[in-house]
Amino acid sequence: MSFLNDEGRTEKPTPRRRTKARSEGSVSKSAELNSAAVLIAASLLLIWFGHHLMRGLEDITRTIFRHSGTVEFSAGTLQTYMFAGMKVLAILLAPLMLGILAVGVLVNVGQVGFKITPKAARPKFSRMNPIRGLGRLFSLRSLVELGKNLLKLALIGGVVYLTISAEIEKIYSLAHLPIGALVPMVGQMLARVFLYASLSLILIGILDYLYNRYEFEKSLKMTKEEVKEEAKQSEGDPHVKSKIREIMIKGSLARMMKKVPEADVVITNPVHLAIALKYDRKKSSAPVVLAKGARKVAERIKAIAEEHNIPIVENPPLAQALYKAVEIGQEIPISLYKAVAEVLAYVYRLKRKFFGVA
Repeated sequence: MSFLNDEGRTEKPTPRRRTKARSEGSVSKSAELNSAAVLIAASLLLIWFGHHLMRGLEDITRTIFRHSGTVEFSAGTLQTYMFAGMKVLAILLAPLMLGILAVGVLVNVGQVGFKITPKAARPKFSRMNPIRGLGRLFSLRSLVELGKNLLKLALIGGVVYLTISAEIEKIYSLAHLPIGALVPMVGQMLARVFLYASLSLILIGILDYLYNRYEFEKSLKMTKEEVKEEAKQSEGDPHVKSKIREIMIKGSLARMMKKVPEADVVITNPVHLAIALKYDRKKSSAPVVLAKGARKVAERIKAIAEEHNIPIVENPPLAQALYKAVEIGQEIPISLYKAVAEVLAYVYRLKRKFFGVA
């Protein structure tokens, strides 16, 4: 992205902006880190399974030479031998291929997580714009890529030179070894060179990942106008509004229902309304509405009251007055003191009778 496109982009990206970018397949990752990890995995697997692979190839070669003068080749037998050879090779190479595949997938998932984005696979004709292509050619990104490639060349060249220099005596002695000992030794030597060169690429991979992350974060930055516009869209989106409202209602309902077991009495308009009241002389000067609700909410309040042996009193006029006049957490108004006091007196008489208190 050129510096012209970054003008005014001073605000951090919003979660919505990040989600949109991810859905389009725009994520921060380093191909260099992937390549380095895969090359290291391949090197280690060659070192560990190299002997097994060599023995398998030797067996295949012996079998071919042993039967070279006795086998009659035809269209049918040639196909059979080819499939048999491919099967043996597949078995030999399976640990190597599966190991490399697993490491490649794990490193990729470790960088960006697991997400399939079909949108990212669609062709983008904007990339075919020759003017933009020239811009990319002379951009900071192209200079970074050039520097990265030169650093790779220098690192790999230096590692190969140092490794071969350390093994120079062994290399001179290879000329006097029989072919059976020569091949494994050369294979192990090449695998070590491959491994050390791959390890050196990890440094480039880490630097590349950090740079890509910086560039990605910069590309997601927004102008103040974009942030305001997104906030307007989010606030005006009916789906978002309904979702927020639903979450708020669920949360407040859950908190309200937890208060019902603390109530002294639940007053109902038997079918439609339920109001849970509590009177604690130490905390309030009048009874407080802990919970109230209509229809299904009322049914739930009554069910909780029954579970906790809280008295339920049917008083439709009082229930309607409390439901309309008092909000949850508020004390009842003076106009309802007498009616509520009569209900509470009745409840206290019931409790004394139940517990056998005179």
